[in-house]
Amino acid sequence: MMSDVLVRLNQTLRQRRDDDPQHSYVASLYARGVDVMARKVGEEAVETILAAKGGDRNALVREIADLWFHSMVLLMAQGGEVGEVLAELERREGTSGHAEKAARQSVSHD
Repeated sequence: MMSDVLVRLNQTLRQRRDDDPQHSYVASLYARGVDVMARKVGEEAVETILAAKGGDRNALVREIADLWFHSMVLLMAQGGEVGEVLAELERREGTSGHAEKAARQSVSHD
C-alpha cells in the first residue's frame, strides 16, 4: 500500500528523534527546535514551487519528497503522527475541495 512507506518513515523518525545529532540528520533537526524545522518546511515549499515552475518533473518529485519528509519531522516534533494526517485525508476523501475549505472556514470563525 502507498501509505506503508509513510508509516515506516514515521517509525524511523520516531526512532531517530533521540539519536546523536552529530550522526543523525533527524536528531539534529529535533535538537535545533521547531523554528528551524518550520523554516526548513518553508524552504522545501519554495523549492517545490521553483521545481514546478521549472518544468522538471523529476526535480518536482524530489522536492515534494523533501517537503513531505520535513513536514513529517515538524508534525512529530509537535506530538503528531503520520496516521493522523492519513486519517484526515481519508476523512476528506470524496468531499469537494470547495466544500471542505468552506467547512474549515466556518469552524475557524466560530
